[in-house]
Amino acid sequence: MEISIFCDESCHLEHDNQRVMLLGAIWCDRGAVRSISESIRALKREHGLKIPDARSRGFEVKWTKVGPAQLHFYDSLIRLFLEDDRLHFRSIIVRDKNLLDHSAFDQTHDDFYYKLYYRLLLRILEKKNNEYNVYLDIKDTRGGSKTRRLHDFLCTKLRDDQKMVLKHVEQIRSEESELLQLCDLILGAVSYYNRQQDGSEAKLKLIDTLSTYKRRYPRKLGETSFLSEEKFDLFYWSAAA
Repeated sequence: MEISIFCDESCHLEHDNQRVMLLGAIWCDRGAVRSISESIRALKREHGLKIPDARSRGFEVKWTKVGPAQLHFYDSLIRLFLEDDRLHFRSIIVRDKNLLDHSAFDQTHDDFYYKLYYRLLLRILEKKNNEYNVYLDIKDTRGGSKTRRLHDFLCTKLRDDQKMVLKHVEQIRSEESELLQLCDLILGAVSYYNRQQDGSEAKLKLIDTLSTYKRRYPRKLGETSFLSEEKFDLFYWSAAA
């Protein structure tokens, strides 16, 4: 099976006045990407939102856009994720990045960012008999070389010198991928919860849907998931972890 993994980040900058930092990944069988993307576009059409074409990027799903006007659309999108067993999500959450001591590990915050990506992805990649392609949301203009190093380090750990297991790790733009946009939405919900925000009733409604829908995921979003969790996996990272 060949797996496509789409990754995003939230509150990842070192000095952004946010304590929490999150990286997230959503993945499925490569053969399911097209049909899931079409399902997302169908929801957009149903709610009167523009689909990308040759003249326009169309409506891009983003957590920052969530509000009362499009609540039913975003709620349907969260339910699509929860109901489709082909889709899986994993996130690593740093509760307080102000406690990080980069000098003790001779690293920059940017180095730590990619080390955290390494840890996020490794658990997904360690399943046997699969091939993988990883797509990261573009972070900045200097991310290309760091992305290649991340690929190399992961392949070394996997003993995949010929890059036959982890075939690609590359950057893409969020407007190019419905699944990357879905990752942004789910990661945004987890981030909002962990930042203890309560100013948007629409966003709180989506968090409620994500955590309690059909009682499939009644666990609080503030806890590390069980190791057996395969659908919606959260890991809270600390310096002692």
